[in-house]
Amino acid sequence: MRWADLAVIAVYLAGVTWLGARFRRSQRSLMDYFLGGRTAPWWAIALSIVAAETSTLTVIGTPPLSFQGDFAFLQVVLGYLLARLVISAVLLPAYFRGDLVTAYQLMEQRFGPRARKLTAGTFLFLRALAEGVRVFAISIVISVIFGASELTSIAAITCLTLFYTYEGGMKAVIWTDVAQMAVYAGGAALSLTAILAQIPGGWHQVAALAGPLGKFRVFDFRLGPPAAFFARNYSFWAGIVGGCFLTTASHGTDQLIVQRLLAARNQRESRAALLGSWVLVAAQFTLFLTIGVCLFALYTARRWQPPAVMDRIYPQFVWSYLPTGLAGLVMAAILAAAMSNLSAALNSLASSTVVDFMGARGGVKLARSVTAAWGAILFGVALLARHWGGVFEAGLSIASVLYGSLLGAFLLGALTKVGEPAAICGMAAALALMIYVRFETSIAFTWYVPIGTITAFLTGLAASLIWKETPRAGT
Repeated sequence: MRWADLAVIAVYLAGVTWLGARFRRSQRSLMDYFLGGRTAPWWAIALSIVAAETSTLTVIGTPPLSFQGDFAFLQVVLGYLLARLVISAVLLPAYFRGDLVTAYQLMEQRFGPRARKLTAGTFLFLRALAEGVRVFAISIVISVIFGASELTSIAAITCLTLFYTYEGGMKAVIWTDVAQMAVYAGGAALSLTAILAQIPGGWHQVAALAGPLGKFRVFDFRLGPPAAFFARNYSFWAGIVGGCFLTTASHGTDQLIVQRLLAARNQRESRAALLGSWVLVAAQFTLFLTIGVCLFALYTARRWQPPAVMDRIYPQFVWSYLPTGLAGLVMAAILAAAMSNLSAALNSLASSTVVDFMGARGGVKLARSVTAAWGAILFGVALLARHWGGVFEAGLSIASVLYGSLLGAFLLGALTKVGEPAAICGMAAALALMIYVRFETSIAFTWYVPIGTITAFLTGLAASLIWKETPRAGT
């Protein structure tokens, strides 16, 4: 135990909990609790978007990608930018035409109540599974620090984050995200500097070692036979297409992110927040991939044996080799990423449950109770996630199985005149196909969302030829 490091972590945890709880008194209505009264500036929402889509999966899961491979994941990040342009043009205008609290209210306006409940239910199931993986990921970090059991670690981080989310609602989520992003980015930058300081020759040695091995390679334009083409997670084609579809779904149909877009003062500021967040996302992935390459150079130079579980390599190095005080700050930064994402998930799960399934009855008191209930559910899912493999790709693949159904339904609503039965049929067909693809094929997860979206969209169009239902007002 290094008490100086533990003190830094304790001060951070106490500070962010205090900051979040301060917003309790401003929660007078569901609009306040779930959308922060639509008073947050665009730059704060941009930081909150990054915090919501960033998690411990990013922090501990990205460095192993470049430690074992290269910078190919940045091809997916290029797809993220294309997706943001699509959302700005197609979905944001629809969201800001009405006084919406959740993304799935749009589905009722366009199709009907059954489509709303189906899309909202899909989101709740998806987010619970994906967030369970992320909560488990933080238990890896806590166990490195304290040597605590996974059960204790999961319970501790869930309870702390639940407390300020329960009290302060969306305002607490957004402004603690801003504070936590500062800690998170600063800690990562300092850890990179500290790693380079331990490598004889510094960055020059890293470049000399990693360059000839292709560690800095970004683009992979290979085509090859179909089996190999669709089995590669990180090719240019999988990155652009898969990354675009994945982010269009996650940022355009997932309440976790849409809730932040709806919290902006107007559509213009929402668009600025969405596009601005991409710059930060691209910078953070580049930073963590660089950390992975530097760790590779350090382990090679010192002939160290990597840990059996590669997800441990970054937090284990930080806690074992960084100077006292700095190690505590970097670990606090990793906790910051976890708490930001978990608070976002709790608030979005509660908002969809209360608004889409309970008719927005009961006010703030009910909203807080539902938030607490989801905290307990995520705790249980996190315990199950211990057996699901590597945390980074496990989280992305779980989400990708269901995102195609959601995105296909939203595109049917925005781009066609099909009715509710056809849209539901398209979603069901996509979900059935993606379960088969996930468990019975070797197709890379980066292709899941494109396959699911296209299946839902085309099946919905085909089904509309059978069900000649007159559609509701278009979006």
